[in-house]
Amino acid sequence: MKILVVDDETDVKLLFQQRFRREIKHGEVEFVFAFSGEEAISVLKTMDQEAVLILSDINMPGISGLELLEHIKKHYLKPPPVVMMITAYGDDENYNTAKRLGADAFLTKPLDFKALKGKLKNLM
Repeated sequence: MKILVVDDETDVKLLFQQRFRREIKHGEVEFVFAFSGEEAISVLKTMDQEAVLILSDINMPGISGLELLEHIKKHYLKPPPVVMMITAYGDDENYNTAKRLGADAFLTKPLDFKALKGKLKNLM
């Protein structure tokens, strides 16, 4: 499963690589990282809709995660990727907007990697 992680905090790359070390080693998951909404759109254009799952932070400079979500749901229809929004703020406004725009799940920081792995197993 190819997963695109979008977050303006670059340390998430190392964190995901550490937490999914075994799954990466066994070829169960492959991570691609983008550090802005703009970079995520560029990466998606080169992936030919290979991303099965997109994990995106909401609060980023430039194109926000919600704007990215809207773009993905409009332009990547077949097969539609699963999009999970991640935020440090569990406020109702972001949650409701994300759901309205088509988010498949809403996760809060700090991420519960055990729960995330459980969600991923259901997608495989």
